Amino acid sequence: MSTLAITPETRVGDLLEAWPEAEAILIGIAPKFKALRNPVLRRTVARVATLEQAARVADMPVNELVRALRAALGQEISPASVAPAEHRVGEDEMPGWVAGGAAVSFDADALLARGETPVGKVGAALAGLPGGGVVLIRSSFQVAPLIDAMRAKGHEVFTRRVADDAWEAWIRKG
Repeated sequence: MSTLAITPETRVGDLLEAWPEAEAILIGIAPKFKALRNPVLRRTVARVATLEQAARVADMPVNELVRALRAALGQEISPASVAPAEHRVGEDEMPGWVAGGAAVSFDADALLARGETPVGKVGAALAGLPGGGVVLIRSSFQVAPLIDAMRAKGHEVFTRRVADDAWEAWIRKG
């Protein structure tokens, strides 16, 4: 039995390493987690993505995800163990720099299907753009780890849901 505590900050890769059966549990909770079967995603995104980010991808409250995992894997459930950190997903109003369009755009689903990582592609594209250049990422899920990585590097990010299974993430080079 693993001693890894399941919290919103737990990395998905650590969870799957400690409990291989957690993959089936995650997929049962949200079918979007079927992407975890992709070996490239498992080696890359799962290593850095937290359960909080995974919950955003699945469009569900992180406390529900953590509570379900803790219950299924035999961990005690307490308010502190499932409390999410505060996060902003997007902005209330579209910033003016989005209206100018994107210099480069990517389909995150297609990149993952080819075994490529969106973080690497977007980072390389931004590196080749002048300051203020914009990259657009379209996907069937919210690309939470990518969003957090780009914000951590000082880039501006605007996200929006355009349909039930369609998201856009606009990233402006900082």
